[in-house]
Formats: sequence, C-alpha cells, structure tokens
Amino acid sequence: MGEHIFKRHNKTLLLYHLVFPLKYRQLVITEEIGESLKRICLDISERYEVHFIEIGHEPDHVHFLVQSVPGYSVSKMINMLKSITAKELYKRFPEIKAKLWGGKFWTSGFYANTVGQYANEEVIRAYVKGQGKEKEYKKLHTNQLTLF
Repeated sequence: MGEHIFKRHNKTLLLYHLVFPLKYRQLVITEEIGESLKRICLDISERYEVHFIEIGHEPDHVHFLVQSVPGYSVSKMINMLKSITAKELYKRFPEIKAKLWGGKFWTSGFYANTVGQYANEEVIRAYVKGQGKEKEYKKLHTNQLTLF
C-alpha cells in the first residue's frame, strides 16, 4: 500500500482506483503495449506527483492504483494521465491509429474510486459521529485513525 506523503503543512495518503476504457472498447492493448504503458507511467511518476502502485490491463481497458497529492483533483489527474499516455502510445505504436479512428485513444468517461488503508465508510462514519464523545473517540482513535 502507499506511504504517507509529508508536505510542509500536511500529511496525506490519497489512493485512487482508476479505470480507463479505450475508445469504442477496441481490443488494442497487447502485452507489448501494456508494458510500454507501464514504462510511460513510470516516466509520469518522475515528473508529476502521481505514483503508480499497480497497473493492470485488459485488451479494452486499463486499471490503475495510484497515489497522489491534494493539489491534483481527480479530474485534473485523469486528464493529465489520459493525455500523456495517449500521445506516447500513438507515438510508439502508430499502427493502433487504424483501430482507433478519430484520434482518441481513451473514452471521455472513466471510473474512479477512493481506496482507504485504515478504514471503510462505516468505521469513518462512526468515528466522525463519535467526535466529542470521549469514550467513542478513544476507542476508534486507537485503531490508527490518528492524523499526525
């Protein structure tokens, strides 16, 4: 799982499960293209504060488990990832343009979900509801919900 990112005034652990379908759900991603996509993502990690924890692919879509910082909204991060990966894949594999007419690699849609390391919605809901009630706070607080 990702590690906390420490900045001057915050500590975060923001993990996202993202799924990008290919345009027209074409079966384009081969093992070779998938490996190239992973290398492109490593290059992105070096330039931007988006860290790829896991990348998996099927012929018509890609799954990412990524960690980022609060400065990147989910939509900003997705637009950046789609743009860079599409340009690079078209450059490295010009033959895929024949299957993906119209110049688009990814669909305009996506799937995004947050991933919690310490608790699910139910635990966080109880934690928030228990604020101001010392007994509940101490009980939940000891289950690693400490901010700093």
